[in-house]
Amino acid sequence: MTSVLPSLLGVIHLPPLPGSPRSDGDLGPAEERAFREAELLVAAGYDGIVIENFGDAPFFPGPVPPITIACMTTCARAAREGSKGLFLGVNILRNDADAALAVAVATHADMIRVNVHTGARVTDQGLVQGAAHHTLRTRRALAADRVRIFCDVDVKHSAPLAPRPIEEEAHDLAERGLADALLVTGSGTGRAASEADLDAVTRAVSVPVYVASGVTMDNLAAVRKAHGIIVGSALRAGGRAGTPIDRDLAARFAEAFRASRR
Repeated sequence: MTSVLPSLLGVIHLPPLPGSPRSDGDLGPAEERAFREAELLVAAGYDGIVIENFGDAPFFPGPVPPITIACMTTCARAAREGSKGLFLGVNILRNDADAALAVAVATHADMIRVNVHTGARVTDQGLVQGAAHHTLRTRRALAADRVRIFCDVDVKHSAPLAPRPIEEEAHDLAERGLADALLVTGSGTGRAASEADLDAVTRAVSVPVYVASGVTMDNLAAVRKAHGIIVGSALRAGGRAGTPIDRDLAARFAEAFRASRR
């Protein structure tokens, strides 16, 4: 695998997919959003895209049903079609790494995001446990080592079952969980990550570290030490996660990000 990873990734928040509580059963709007927003992010100058089933709340704590995997595959293919050649990531909430790997293999995606890869967290889905041992072996069995595994440290919307210093958790994720990159977040969607946490994680590991929540045009300078960012809420009007990406906001954000890295 190449050591070069993208620095600016935009998130496509899909609307409720068929099978989820708020869906009307029509996959068309989600597929259309995936294609349209992928094209939009390419035009705005992003390095990569992450597609996730954001509208499917409340989320399963573990494996999702086959309908979700089928819909995510369709939407990821649409995003790939709209962003030919761009780095593509898949996140299947809350924590289905097997499903994400399957979708990534089927759609030639480059990365999956795993919220809880090692250890255990108390979440609104209940207890969510990492399965790094299984995920890494599944990736090898699928001959999919090219698919990177991006893993959250002290992931948002959760609390540790047994608190540990974040640098210890980060070290174990990278060295024992074999994560390809680590993600630092705030306490919830759209909430800024702690600069102290970012400092501690970047010092503890040698793999790339991303800030994956709460980055805005106003705090880009605070995340310069990260390899890159994954941005979702700030690309939407009013910072409202789950709504469509605003074309002008996305373009202005990309321009501000590039300027902050010069």
